[in-house]
Amino acid sequence: MRKPLELYVHIPFCVRKCDYCDFLSFPSSEEQQRGYMEALRKEILGSESRPEHLVTSVFFGGGTPSVPPAELTAEILELLRETFTFDSGAEITLEANPGTLTEEKLNIYRAAGFNRLSIGCQSVHDDELRRLGRIHTHQEFLDSFAMARNCGFTNINADLMSGLPGQSLEAYETSLRTVAALGPEHISAYSLIVEPGTPFASRELELPDEETERKMYERTGEILGEYGYTQYEISNYAKPGYECRHNIGYWKRTDYLGFGPGAASLMENRRYSNTTEVKRYLAQSGHPENIREQVEQLTEQECMEEFMFLGLRMNQGISEQEFQRQFGKEIDAVYGNVLAKYVSSGFLWRDRGAVGLTRQGISVSNTILAEFLF
Repeated sequence: MRKPLELYVHIPFCVRKCDYCDFLSFPSSEEQQRGYMEALRKEILGSESRPEHLVTSVFFGGGTPSVPPAELTAEILELLRETFTFDSGAEITLEANPGTLTEEKLNIYRAAGFNRLSIGCQSVHDDELRRLGRIHTHQEFLDSFAMARNCGFTNINADLMSGLPGQSLEAYETSLRTVAALGPEHISAYSLIVEPGTPFASRELELPDEETERKMYERTGEILGEYGYTQYEISNYAKPGYECRHNIGYWKRTDYLGFGPGAASLMENRRYSNTTEVKRYLAQSGHPENIREQVEQLTEQECMEEFMFLGLRMNQGISEQEFQRQFGKEIDAVYGNVLAKYVSSGFLWRDRGAVGLTRQGISVSNTILAEFLF
């Protein structure tokens, strides 16, 4: 039986870098985009075909993968199909931003086999979007969403952000209700993190206080629940059957291969990342071993740690039986004291061979998850 494999393709281009963004991304010309896609082709062709694996999901992230000409992106997906064995029902996602989508592009994506779109809405308030440095308005998001539906996309995610500069609880609730009323199959709701080195990090920002942020998180689950969404991970909500399979694979430590500068891979507990130096990537992508950095074979201890702090992000929690299957040890022999501590304090639930964060535990999840690191 073939093992599941996930593929990630990094497209680093954007129209303009947002003020909060610390991802590897930058504006570019079409000539640069074509040169980059050729380098991607070389990396894919230089990689092992992995006949023992079956591709269950593909995710084109960025940057903004909807910036380059759509036919270039479609060609990369076709090359992946030629190189790897795909499951017939593989989930294939393209990240896109309003202001970069057209009907022509969307039709090319659909014809190529993309069956899921993730659209960066972030907020329905134009003043908040301007403060974030976004290139689009709320109306452009609505137009992009309607276009995607008209072109046949039946699995759409919308991204929303909370904890924004100058954002009130009421304004955030309006964003939640407005987007949920459109009926996307999936909503990712993230809290802003001010990352070092970003324009936001050098400014004095008027951010919501801790109590308001806590209420924003609580209201996210309550309001989206009214519209038929179920929370299945700390920041992700879906209608039944539309949970993001690619992300679940990350949290369950499914093998994955990343293509493009900065892309990470995990194969057979061996982790590595591609160089973030774009010039080096362009020059050496045809020899994948020359662009790999931070190569490490994870120890059993590191694998157990990841099993716990990634798996506990999901509402279904982690399986005690799966822990024993993977590591040959009962979970209590390794984490018994930590589990007992947080179950008794109400931050973890434990039932029928599974362990997970309670609603109370999710609000302090970073502290709890850190305890599973030796």
